[in-house]
Amino acid sequence: MKFNRTFLIVLDSFGIGEMPDAKDFGDEGSNTLKAVFNSKEFNAPNLQKLGLFNIDGVEVGEKVKHPTASFARLQEKSKGKDTTTGHWELCTVISHKPMPTYPDGFPKEIIDEFSKKTGRGVLCNKPYSGTQVIADYGEKHLKTGDLIVYTSADSVFQIAAHEDIVPTDTLYEYCRIARKILAGEHAVGRVIARPFTGESGSFKRTENRHDFSLLPPSETTLDRLENAGFDVISVGKIYDIFAGKGITEKHITKNNSQGMAKTKELLNKDFCGLCFTNLVDFDMVYGHRNDTDGYAKAISEFDRFLGEFIEEMGENDLLIVTADHGCDPSTESTDHSREYVPFIAYAHNELPQNFGTVEGFDFVGRMIENNFIGD
Repeated sequence: MKFNRTFLIVLDSFGIGEMPDAKDFGDEGSNTLKAVFNSKEFNAPNLQKLGLFNIDGVEVGEKVKHPTASFARLQEKSKGKDTTTGHWELCTVISHKPMPTYPDGFPKEIIDEFSKKTGRGVLCNKPYSGTQVIADYGEKHLKTGDLIVYTSADSVFQIAAHEDIVPTDTLYEYCRIARKILAGEHAVGRVIARPFTGESGSFKRTENRHDFSLLPPSETTLDRLENAGFDVISVGKIYDIFAGKGITEKHITKNNSQGMAKTKELLNKDFCGLCFTNLVDFDMVYGHRNDTDGYAKAISEFDRFLGEFIEEMGENDLLIVTADHGCDPSTESTDHSREYVPFIAYAHNELPQNFGTVEGFDFVGRMIENNFIGD
């Protein structure tokens, strides 16, 4: 059956167990699903009914005899475990070379050029937890106006600044400056604005985060759909991840609640093509903060949304739920984890299939393209 509309929802960081090469990434034993399943806050009857616990290698939850959706376990081909790499691969772009990371901080020439072009000094310049870095450097930032620059195990250049010291629009401009500087061998996946508010001892990051990504190095599923005349609607940070390329309509959201509400609202929109949603809180708010109960509660909230969404889907709608990497909140690390991700595809009156373990997140993009464009 051909579908007029596909709703692709990425549960950012919802991994389902370590990949064979997890040890190479320092992620041996990581299992985001297992971690949140063991929380008292976890309740996902709709995901269970669709077949989440029937997926290859899933060791938790009760399998159902007759899943209502098709399902698979997807194994990443790309050499990475970050947001950009994962989303690009979902849209058929494989990253054979890892994006640069900076475990010892960024080179002096990068920092010096950034400082010269922004007119501000730089604090920190090393891998750091996003909440801890403002706790440790926030007060000095308030006194000096210097920007807090930090990174992580991922390919990111992050800039934190208090909104009273650096207005959000100015911080975004500083990110654009950094994005131009970080080219060639230093072309990190994302430059991220991390504004915060509050006073010393009680600093708090705001929802005004903004990502400035690299342009995909080749044509993506989104490009091919747009070129073929189909709608490509982004919800959440999808627009940022693809630097706007291949997207015909965007809806910026700041949290899961807004993302789910906007996606549900789009069920009532007359369009033909793809609605591509990222739900960021699983990763940003819970995974990176090692908040297992918060992550589990967020999955439970998504599960309730899922039940309502499926009821309102049309006969020619396809729903795909997947992820871009893991971020096990139960480990000591606060970074992403190299994990398999789930693939769940539901449509009314479609016979479910178990695709087993599939090599490549690009399985998703190729399925979408086959539906709209053909082989």
